[in-house]
Amino acid sequence: MEAKTAGRVTKLLQHYKKDVEKELHNILTFWLRFCVDNEKGGFYGQLDNNNKVVTGAPKGSVLNSRILWTFSAAGSFHDNSGYITLATRAFEYISNNFYDNEFGGVYWMIDVDGRPLDTRKQIYALAFCIYGMSEYYAATQHKPALDMAIALFNTIEERSYDNNYKGYFEAFARNWGPLDDVRLSAKDANEKKTMNTHLHVIEAYCNLYKVWPGALLREKITALLEVFDAYMINKSSGHLELFFNEQWQVKPDVISYGHDIEAAWLLQQCAEIIGDDLWISVMKAHAVTISKAAAEGLDSDGGLWYEYNPQEKKLIKEKHWWPQAEAMVGFFNTWQIRGDEGFLHQSYNNWLFTKQYIIDNKHGEWYWGVTGDHEVMAGQDKAGFWKCPYHNARACMELIKRINKVN
Repeated sequence: MEAKTAGRVTKLLQHYKKDVEKELHNILTFWLRFCVDNEKGGFYGQLDNNNKVVTGAPKGSVLNSRILWTFSAAGSFHDNSGYITLATRAFEYISNNFYDNEFGGVYWMIDVDGRPLDTRKQIYALAFCIYGMSEYYAATQHKPALDMAIALFNTIEERSYDNNYKGYFEAFARNWGPLDDVRLSAKDANEKKTMNTHLHVIEAYCNLYKVWPGALLREKITALLEVFDAYMINKSSGHLELFFNEQWQVKPDVISYGHDIEAAWLLQQCAEIIGDDLWISVMKAHAVTISKAAAEGLDSDGGLWYEYNPQEKKLIKEKHWWPQAEAMVGFFNTWQIRGDEGFLHQSYNNWLFTKQYIIDNKHGEWYWGVTGDHEVMAGQDKAGFWKCPYHNARACMELIKRINKVN
């Protein structure tokens, strides 16, 4: 790298790091200040865009597990006992209210008083609980958290693994019986297997592997990498396929730019965690291909569009918060692989877009998203069932670590 170019890159990285360090502090402070439910326990189920608590809002296992992961990771990252205290609150609330001691797994949703409301066993939720519990154990060495993570791993393998065609089934009733509707949300296709759930299962398994390495877990992670390589990454387009039947027949749906760029860096990281040189090489190559495909969703303002419907040739003209966070990391990772400064600028320009349009500088945290005209999307949560500190706080921590490594 020429001295002039190197100097320009160094200056950009210094600005980038300073910005995301500040933003990480802001995100964590928001959740500490506004989201703790001192009356009912745990955390509020929902805050509107003005940080007003939505009275009686139910509480989701995914949100609480993501809070657990975020503050466990932040506590280790900053050696901050205050963050660990909040993580402990999340750990205790999940253990006491979401874990199903009779049938195993975690409930999808409880009411504001902590009573089971939707007792379905969504594998996505179990995965996030493993992710949070393993991170909490890493931060505290509190063995009950590791025990719960291992129990959930065993439950997923016993109840959800497809012994015939590999991969994991999407959801079950409380007693692990079948469900007619296995969707994560109303917008999803009602299919037995999804890319989204598999992405977060491998993410969770790799986080568990860091504190509980073993041959079986490594084997399961490797099998998941094989599934992504064989079925989920479209070798022609570079995009991720989202929905499948039991035999891995693709069910055509939208292109999700956010999931593309998240998978681009996350699958590579999973291969690196288990230290498999072959899969690291494969996933680095996929990371570049997927990043180029995801870049089709970048707008001229630096923001990443939400989705594209290829059947209708229709762009969903919204820019949600979480694809921006994943774009920051994903394009930065591809720059680290290739050294092509264009990827670095895609990451940084996405941050500049986020700073200008997605961050709520008045009330704190990030808006759910903006429209094509940069108007804040109406009627969405600042915190809620899906709106969490996991994507944006993780992006900040990832970028700080990566910039430190580059410098």
